[in-house]
Amino acid sequence: MAVGSRRRGKPRRTSADTTMASSPPPRPRTAAATASRHRSFWRRGISIPFVLIFVCVLLLINLAWKLTASIVSSPRFYSFDIVDEFPHDPGAFTQSSVRQVLLQTGKVQSYYAMDGSVFGEGLTLLGERLFQVAWLTKTGFIYDRHNLSKHENFVHQMQDGWGLATDGKVLFGSDGSSTLYQIDPLTLKVTRMVTVRYGDLEIPYVNELEYVSGEVWANIWQTDCIARISQKDGTVLGWILLNELREGLLRSGHTDIDVLNGIAWDEGKNRLFVTGKLWPKLYEIKLRPIRGPLKGSIEDLCPIKT
Repeated sequence: MAVGSRRRGKPRRTSADTTMASSPPPRPRTAAATASRHRSFWRRGISIPFVLIFVCVLLLINLAWKLTASIVSSPRFYSFDIVDEFPHDPGAFTQSSVRQVLLQTGKVQSYYAMDGSVFGEGLTLLGERLFQVAWLTKTGFIYDRHNLSKHENFVHQMQDGWGLATDGKVLFGSDGSSTLYQIDPLTLKVTRMVTVRYGDLEIPYVNELEYVSGEVWANIWQTDCIARISQKDGTVLGWILLNELREGLLRSGHTDIDVLNGIAWDEGKNRLFVTGKLWPKLYEIKLRPIRGPLKGSIEDLCPIKT
């Protein structure tokens, strides 16, 4: 080592130097990073309108479902076309009897005269037996379908005997109230009751009954209307307006006719027949849905007494 020479020490680092040394220099912004930010912004940009469209679609589906449900559940109205006319004995109202009649001529083929004190009402065929109820009594009758000989009497649990029908398994009965009864044909006990309703209105005077394609059809007493009733809950699914039938008879001079009171359904040939008390004709009709507005309110066309 030479005399007078000095060892060179390491330069002292300042705080600024230390900071610079410990932190790496900032990297330049690359094109990839910029593109990534653009993609993120683009995704956020389209997500909001997409969600709005999705919500709008859900609202439209919900509205359409409610509208469809409303249309399906709303009662429908039917007029009719006359398919054929057949002779009908107007005197059948004045005395109680059970008759088997030839459709084309009205000729009586079998006949059973009921007791004069009994006013025969609803009659229906189940299997080989005819079941019948009578007015102002809880006594009913069972006949042989082939010769109309009476088998036996029975006592039912309805308040009165007005209408009777069957789906082939149970009996449906009416007693002039707003109640539709289901009756076990073996025990003849009431198994279920539902109240017939049109909207919020309870429908009384449920009269003549017929079972047609899963529904119970009922003439409402003192009206020219048939209510198509759900057997499940008693809701009126539709109205058949037959005012023009009686009006046509009146115009033709049959001024002594009484109310509509007779429904028959030929399931094998899908034929519907209607008549009334003191009517000289039995009509085969075909239903026709009413597309436009009704000619008056249903309360006017079917004046239901409450």
